[in-house]
Amino acid sequence: MKTRYILMTLLFAFCAISYGQVQKGDVLIKNGTVITITNGTQENTDVLVRDGKIQRIGKNLRTPRGVTEVDATGKFVMPGIIDAHSHIAGSAINEGTSQVTSEVSMEDVVNPLDVSIYRALAGGVTSIHLMHGSANVIGGQNETMKLRYGSTNPDDLRFEGAPRTIKFALGENPTRGGRSRGIQPQSRMGVENMLRNSFTEAVAYKKRWDAYNANKSARKVAPEYDLRMQTLVDIMNGDVLVHCHSYRADEIYMLMKVFSDFNIPKLTFQHANEAYKVAPELATFGASASVFADWWAYKLEVYYSTAYNAAILTNNGVVTSINSDSGELIRHLFHEAAKTQKYGDLTDNEALALITLNPAKQLGIDSRVGSLETGKDGDIAIFDKHPLSTYAIPLMTFVDGVKYFDKATDKKDQRIYINPESSIEEVMLFHKADMDRCMEDANLVSFESLFQNKK
Repeated sequence: MKTRYILMTLLFAFCAISYGQVQKGDVLIKNGTVITITNGTQENTDVLVRDGKIQRIGKNLRTPRGVTEVDATGKFVMPGIIDAHSHIAGSAINEGTSQVTSEVSMEDVVNPLDVSIYRALAGGVTSIHLMHGSANVIGGQNETMKLRYGSTNPDDLRFEGAPRTIKFALGENPTRGGRSRGIQPQSRMGVENMLRNSFTEAVAYKKRWDAYNANKSARKVAPEYDLRMQTLVDIMNGDVLVHCHSYRADEIYMLMKVFSDFNIPKLTFQHANEAYKVAPELATFGASASVFADWWAYKLEVYYSTAYNAAILTNNGVVTSINSDSGELIRHLFHEAAKTQKYGDLTDNEALALITLNPAKQLGIDSRVGSLETGKDGDIAIFDKHPLSTYAIPLMTFVDGVKYFDKATDKKDQRIYINPESSIEEVMLFHKADMDRCMEDANLVSFESLFQNKK
């Protein structure tokens, strides 16, 4: 037994050492137009990254010995893009056996070999929020990741020190899943009831443990540990950030009322197509919103939306981001952000904050990423033109000062869909379900089979 204990201790120590050996880089990016997000746009400016951290931002910086120099003359340098809602790099998406599965975590299904990671880097993306699916009212815990492509160790992609987050879902996805699996809830009112019941149970669970911990000397038997309930307690304590799949304004308002009743302070609504209808209420509560730029009407509950959603929320003081929820759109988030200038007249800085600083705030990692500042991580994207230009092309992407994408050395077999040497563009047709993973693994039966079973 003693030998086994020693071996296990050594194993954990080795894992900790390995985890701490994520590659960090040194690079000096020279003479670029540096878009800092927090300190304006600086022309002909250098950014020095040492050991993965931004050490200096200024003009005419000297290149330290052994540091790689990148000439960014005529180019634009910005913080790495952050996608607050992604399903790439996950080998499973939903635990669909129950409407409450807060005990499971996406950290157990990270696939570091997914080529979508590389393709995201090719779009200037440096961090993602790998989310559980939306088949459950209270789904599994998510994983915030840095796109350190090339490692075979899933732990190397984990964003060290990022707060825990969890996925909730409202509307058709959990109710449709409930009906197809014959479990509750199967209606929108049932969703609210399940939320209230779950947190009420968590309150009782916490009281049992508080009473035990207050009087351990009495040698009472400890309450049974329940990871599902403990996670809900952690949510109420503010230790786990909730990101909730949502569309309709009435349900968005409902969840804010539930969270107010249980004194839960932090909440981000994902998708939130009708959030513009309750923008002042969101701002008053302190809730955030991570939205699509112009997706709607792909099912009934998202019929009433507008491309002005992000701008209306921003102008009402709601911390807003634009996400992809797609392995393809993730490469074009800078284009998605630009749409808010046509639909809402946001400034350059406001538009770019939607895909940099604001998602960082929503994920609790803004002290590390989301802007170019001294002391922050060297997560940087370089574009040939202003990133809000229709014609902008990402040229290089750095994570912790390490270059993970360089268009000049891009391998042909990493490209998506098309043959780069083809004289005529190849067109591939695919079903939209191939791009939408939010209900993957939910084992939903088709409406046709439901109808046949009733015959």
